[in-house]
Amino acid sequence: MVIVSFVNMKGGVGKTTLVVNIADFLVKRHSKKVLIIDVDPQFNATQCLLNGDEYIRYVDNCNITIIDVFNYTKAAMVSVTRGVKSIPPLTYDSIKPLETERGFDLIPGRLDLFRFEMAPGQGTEHKLKNYLNYLKENSEYDICIIDCPPTPSVWMTSAIIASDYYLIPTKPEPISMIGLDLLDGIIKERKENYGCSCKCAGLVLTMVERRTRVYKKATDYLSRSEKWSPYLYKPILLKRASVATGQLNGKFIMDIDDSHLKLQFSGIVQEFLKRVEVS
Repeated sequence: MVIVSFVNMKGGVGKTTLVVNIADFLVKRHSKKVLIIDVDPQFNATQCLLNGDEYIRYVDNCNITIIDVFNYTKAAMVSVTRGVKSIPPLTYDSIKPLETERGFDLIPGRLDLFRFEMAPGQGTEHKLKNYLNYLKENSEYDICIIDCPPTPSVWMTSAIIASDYYLIPTKPEPISMIGLDLLDGIIKERKENYGCSCKCAGLVLTMVERRTRVYKKATDYLSRSEKWSPYLYKPILLKRASVATGQLNGKFIMDIDDSHLKLQFSGIVQEFLKRVEVS
């Protein structure tokens, strides 16, 4: 099982769109067994797969969420309908991912992750890695994709520690370009501090409007950059209103009648597989 974190220091760059749709293409066009882990407290990836009512029922029935991966004691969590309740820690073999209707599995996120304290010295930041090591030995997943929060938090650190690769989705705009070097520095720091060997699986341009000056300047900058040019994907994620509205209604790129969009996205997935060395 290859583990890949999707990271960016800026929100609204299409990170979750890439996460769920790459998983969807991997299952449907490449016959891969895929797991998504949502460690973003905003749980956007989860919301793409469970609507509000489904999610409330899922949580109220005490089903598995990301909290169960990190929980090391009886954590007090807030239920939408039942108030505060205690969640006991589970053994790894009890943490069973949700089987989604799209064909890949999911460990849903939780907003309560913000309330979950991780004190220094407890080793909780290694919990995700330990759980994924368990899955490597006891499951048949080909790829695990981790949707990270857009902040240099302990949750992002946990994902980097656990991953073999990280992929950077970014919009072709000045603010995003500036943030790339900051993100690079933060990841290098985490790798040095924790002794992990997570490699960059590339840089994908998202929400692209090809005819704009901003896009041309961004591609010129990245293609000339000694640091970033080797990582830049040639296929791009085109900006489409249908992608954004579709996610709110449970529709994926695979469901949209747009052959050019699908062709570009298929190219992203194929390059992704090559860079993470999955045949």
